[in-house]
Amino acid sequence: MVAPVDVIAPKVTAAIADALGDEYRDVDPVLRPSQFADVQVNAALALAKKVGAKPRDLAQQIVSHLDLTAECSAVEVSGPGFLNLTFREEWLSTLVADLAADPRLGVPVEERQNIPIDYSAPNVAKEMHVGHLRTTIVGDCLARTLEHLGHHVIRQNHVGDWGTPFGMLVEHLLAVGEDSAEAHVVETDPNAFYQAARASFDSDPDFATRSRARVVKLQAGDPETLRLWNRLYDLSKSYFNKVYAKLGVTLTDEDLAGESTYNDMLPGICADLEDKGIATMDDGALVVFLPGFTGRDDRPVPLFIRKSDGGYGYGTTDMATVKHRVEDLEADRILYVIGVTQSLHLAMVYEAARRAGYLPERVEVEHVKIGSVLGDDRKILKTRSGAPLRLMYLLDEAVDHARTYVDEARPELPEDVRADLARQVGIGAVKYADLSVAHDSDYVFDLDRMLALTGNTGPYLQYAAARIRSIFRGIDAAPDPTAAPITLTEPAERDLATRLLEFGRVVAQVGAIYEPHRLCSYLFELAQSFSGFYEQCPVLKAESEEVRASRLALCALALQVMVTGLDLLGMEAPEQM
Repeated sequence: MVAPVDVIAPKVTAAIADALGDEYRDVDPVLRPSQFADVQVNAALALAKKVGAKPRDLAQQIVSHLDLTAECSAVEVSGPGFLNLTFREEWLSTLVADLAADPRLGVPVEERQNIPIDYSAPNVAKEMHVGHLRTTIVGDCLARTLEHLGHHVIRQNHVGDWGTPFGMLVEHLLAVGEDSAEAHVVETDPNAFYQAARASFDSDPDFATRSRARVVKLQAGDPETLRLWNRLYDLSKSYFNKVYAKLGVTLTDEDLAGESTYNDMLPGICADLEDKGIATMDDGALVVFLPGFTGRDDRPVPLFIRKSDGGYGYGTTDMATVKHRVEDLEADRILYVIGVTQSLHLAMVYEAARRAGYLPERVEVEHVKIGSVLGDDRKILKTRSGAPLRLMYLLDEAVDHARTYVDEARPELPEDVRADLARQVGIGAVKYADLSVAHDSDYVFDLDRMLALTGNTGPYLQYAAARIRSIFRGIDAAPDPTAAPITLTEPAERDLATRLLEFGRVVAQVGAIYEPHRLCSYLFELAQSFSGFYEQCPVLKAESEEVRASRLALCALALQVMVTGLDLLGMEAPEQM
């Protein structure tokens, strides 16, 4: 199953090569949308200067070698050298019929790869805040998409579960009692537990002394300390899962791969890097200096492998993650869905790992850079006190706002239906607002704009799907895109069909370049195309039974594509809105 442009493009490229010579066999045909035809070829304008010809003359030359008889009803040179192509209705109808019969809706099954994806990464016994929102949502979308393309995705939730704070936290757990109400606060309000532990540490010298001693026991593998640490971990997992369930992402306990996972590897990493001459001692610390990585004063920036006090830093653990994911998980690609501020650090880790042989050239590694969520003041979204905004609070606010809209618009619906609809719309709105901008860009969190039923928003897409469902609910029929032949006679029908045929290539593109906003843009354009079709082409009151059946099948196909696309974004498609 291919999109029309995927059929046309190689034929245009072949015609260019036939006209200009084999050195142009791989040239980009420069296909673009057109308001005058189904697609516009701009290759003549792009190549004219290079070949020393007038664009229009070159376009005519390309046409003389171009055979699109089966695909196009018109091939016309226009303007300074544009080539406008109009597809045959019969050809489009054949492609749409193939799409309707394809359970994958044109999405290819790619050669299977092992792809670990590092994302979300909250901290044990700490609240997830707004900074965890984007990495979790983008990572989940990429995991869903790559799995749908046929890959083996290995989710890696690299939680912060090790280090000096855990001495303090374990001692506080002992102080309040493992099964006390204060301990179970970690499941609902982990910040309260952390802050209480911190207060004891700052005010009670004996508690602070015990906490420091507990860190030593933890790092030495003391069984009782590890048991208590695991108890904290279990309480935190309960909290994480509540957030993930609210957010509707696919992370589970099986995906947890925290910092502690790599403890046993770290001494060996240090020894290996030192033996290979990659890491050197500098002022008591073991560091890696890499060519090209310098600070503002042109001094080399160190990647710390072992600190002067003997402790390990993020650099050591991150080197270990690369080694583990390549050697044990047999990765073909590795994605790190992490904040853009970590770009330098990760680039240094990748380069050091390449030099050490942990990251062979055959393995692609990608930092999917994540921007920030901003408030109205265009600064990172925080509480009035300046603390990071709690993620669960943010999600609850979105659902509460959506509930207000739902109660006003659909008061006749039962209470449980309105509650579920508010959840679907509220969480969907947050996800779509996040995914619809480039992942490395910042965006302003504005619930009123996110929840609007017009414009490029999640509710607009959900409403499009719900509207199609209402058509079939009204005639008590199940949507079936294969129920009748789809004929395309009206411009709005052609526009919708052509848009539907692009779905597979868009999903493949997201899986190749890790940009979910491209799928968002596609689904928004699809919703617009359906809206135009619905307004201009009567469905239930069509002029004949054949046209009615054709348009119902086209509606059913649009619904399938929309629901599948929303699912890849991690969004639900409500039955009604």
